[in-house]
Amino acid sequence: MQISAFSTKVYLCSMKKVVLNRKISNRVVSGHPWIFSNEIDLMDDALEAGDIADVYTYDHKFVGRGYFNPVSRIPIRLLTRNKAEEINAAFFHRRILEAWEYRKKIGYTENCRLIFGEADGLPQLIIDKFNDYFVLQTIALGIDKWKNEIVAALEKIFSPKGIYERNDVGVREMEGMEQKKGFLSNPFDTKIPIVENGLKFLVDVEKGQKTGYFLDQRDNRRAIEHIVKGADVLGAFCYTGTFEIHAASYGAKHVLGLDISENAVEQARENAALNQLDNISFQAINAFDALKQWSKEDKKWDVVMLDPPSFTKSRENVQNAIGGYKEINLRGMKLLKPGGFLVTSSCTNLVQPDVFYQTIEMAAKDAKRNLRQVVFQSQSADHPIIRGLENTNYLKFLIVQVL
Repeated sequence: MQISAFSTKVYLCSMKKVVLNRKISNRVVSGHPWIFSNEIDLMDDALEAGDIADVYTYDHKFVGRGYFNPVSRIPIRLLTRNKAEEINAAFFHRRILEAWEYRKKIGYTENCRLIFGEADGLPQLIIDKFNDYFVLQTIALGIDKWKNEIVAALEKIFSPKGIYERNDVGVREMEGMEQKKGFLSNPFDTKIPIVENGLKFLVDVEKGQKTGYFLDQRDNRRAIEHIVKGADVLGAFCYTGTFEIHAASYGAKHVLGLDISENAVEQARENAALNQLDNISFQAINAFDALKQWSKEDKKWDVVMLDPPSFTKSRENVQNAIGGYKEINLRGMKLLKPGGFLVTSSCTNLVQPDVFYQTIEMAAKDAKRNLRQVVFQSQSADHPIIRGLENTNYLKFLIVQVL
C-alpha cells in the first residue's frame, strides 16, 4: 500500500520504517513525540493504520518507535526512543507500573490520574483511578489497538474491582474510530464514592464529563481554604460542586453554585448532602447570562470562583477564547466587593499561562480594579508537565485579590 499523501517516494525494506525530512527533524530528535505528515519524507509502503514504525532522520539515525495512522493529523506518535525496546504487552505493563510508582512517590494513590498520555510515555492514553476502579480513554487508533494489553496490565498490577471505557469523544472519529463507552470488566455500579481532601463525592463514570471527575483541580481546591472563611461565595460553572463544597466545608458563610446542566446540579446537591452541608445551594442556570445580569443589578460577593469549560481546541479560535476569558473574568470582578477574591481557571491548553494572566490583567484594567496575586499554579502533580509539550501544561489556576 503506497500512501501518497506524504510523499510520492516509497522507502522499501524488510522493516516498517519512516524517514523524516532533513530540515524539520530536529524538533523530533530533541524530544517531541509527535510527527506530522509534512515532516515525513520517505515511508515503507507496507505500513498500515495502527502499525508500529521505526523512525529515522534523513541520514538514517534512529529517532524512535511509535504507532502510525495515515488518516490522523499526527500520523506518528512515538512510544520509545530505545531501539532495543519492543512494543508488546510487556512494554505496556512496564510503562503503567512505572507511572504507578511515580504516583506513589508523590503521594497520589487513592484517586489519581494514573496515565497522562505523553507525560507518561503513552501518547493519547488516559487512565484515571478512583479507589479500586479505573476509567480508560484510548483516543488514538495506535493506542486503541493495544487496549486489551493495557486492560490486562491493569488487572495484573491492581486486581481492580472494575474498569470502564469512556471513549465517547469526538477526536476518535478524526482517527477513523467510532465513539463508544462501556465496561471492560464485569459490570459494576458506575457511581463511585471517593474522598478528596477529607470530603465525600460521587463520581459518575458513565454519565459524567470526560472520565467522570476532574482530578486535576484536587490541590487547587485546597488553595481556597483561607479566603472563603466567613465569606459569601459565588461559584460559576460549578459542574458537580467540588470547589463550592470545599468552600462550604472551609467555613464560608454561604455558597451559591451555578451550572447550566440540570444533571450536574442534581449531583452537586447530592454531594453537598453527603457532606451534611447546609450553607450551600445550587442553581441550574446559564452562568454566562447570570454573571452579566447580576453585575447590572450590582450584586456583590466576597469570593467569586470561575471554572469554565475549555473555550477552544483549535488554534484558529485562540483569540476568541482569550476574548471569552476576558469577558467572564471582567463580569466576575464586577461582582466582587472591594478587596474580594477572584478564583479563576482555564483548561484551554492553547492559551498558555502568561497569556492567561495577561488576559486577567486586561479584564482588571477594564473593570478599573487592581490585582494582588495570591496563587498562580497548574494542575495536580499526578498530571505531570513535560516542558515543550504544551498539551501537558494545560491548566491555569489563579487566585487574585481584586482591590
